[in-house]
Amino acid sequence: MRRRILLVDDEIAVLLTLKAVLEISGFDVDTAASAREGVSKLHTREYQMLITDMRMEHDVAGVEVIRAARAADYHPAVALLTAFPVAEEDWQEMGADRLLVKPMHTRILLQQIEDLITSHERKLTAMGIAVGQLALEPVSDKKTVARKAAKKALAKRTLTKKSAKKTVAKKQSAKPKQKTVQKKKSPAKKAAKSSGRRSVR
Repeated sequence: MRRRILLVDDEIAVLLTLKAVLEISGFDVDTAASAREGVSKLHTREYQMLITDMRMEHDVAGVEVIRAARAADYHPAVALLTAFPVAEEDWQEMGADRLLVKPMHTRILLQQIEDLITSHERKLTAMGIAVGQLALEPVSDKKTVARKAAKKALAKRTLTKKSAKKTVAKKQSAKPKQKTVQKKKSPAKKAAKSSGRRSVR
């Protein structure tokens, strides 16, 4: 399965170039042009790696994206992409696993990404966290899942009621109509009735 990466950068040219390079190299890539969009995508899909710029809506917008990635229960590797020098202790304190400095040769960039994903998976395994296959579908929140389940249950109940009504209607139409059979009176009874009437007079 293709490994999924989220790229977050407000420079569209950088975003599209990196996306093309990574997709050619076999990655499944999502992009976000702001920290806000990046955080939203981290909450709705799972990624094996996040690569985020630092300066976007404001000078430390990248930190917001890194925090969201660190809070995600699927534990993505995190790389900080920047054109500005950042001290090692600073980017590590921010929560990044690696610093990627722009511009960078494509071959070196790809090697660093591969190395980071591999070392991150080893670290997760050592911590006892299973590194599983990522889901291809967006991750639904609990409310969405509950809503879908309720809709499904309601549809099932409606279908069951309709089926029951159809079954009853079929049974009723299948029953033969009962004809009222009138018993014919015998000639002796008729004569007795007639004589009875006469005696009354």
